[in-house]
Amino acid sequence: MAPSGMVKLACVVLMCMVVTAPHAQAAVTCGTVLTSLQPCLGYLRSGGAVPPPCCNGVKSLYSAAKTTADRQTACNCLKSASGQIGGINAGYASSLPKTCNVNIPYKISPSTDCAKVK
Repeated sequence: MAPSGMVKLACVVLMCMVVTAPHAQAAVTCGTVLTSLQPCLGYLRSGGAVPPPCCNGVKSLYSAAKTTADRQTACNCLKSASGQIGGINAGYASSLPKTCNVNIPYKISPSTDCAKVK
């Protein structure tokens, strides 16, 4: 990843930490979300084959998000990161759970209302 990409990623992580700080009951943080999904960046930008570490991260994140607060945090982090990290293809992002055989209870989309995620 280019240095400017690392700066953007660091800013997104920091922003997610600030946004989710009041939700201390959530075990999932934006740092967890971004670390889990970092191996997916190439796929999310260019498509092709999904690398196994990407699906491992998706499955790990799904397992970690056990509560409504965790799932809402993950949803908000995904939305925030998709707006901050350029070149993400929304179609690839929305297909990722199914591609990795994970059934999440909401659609991955910039229009998802994370407050309604249960």
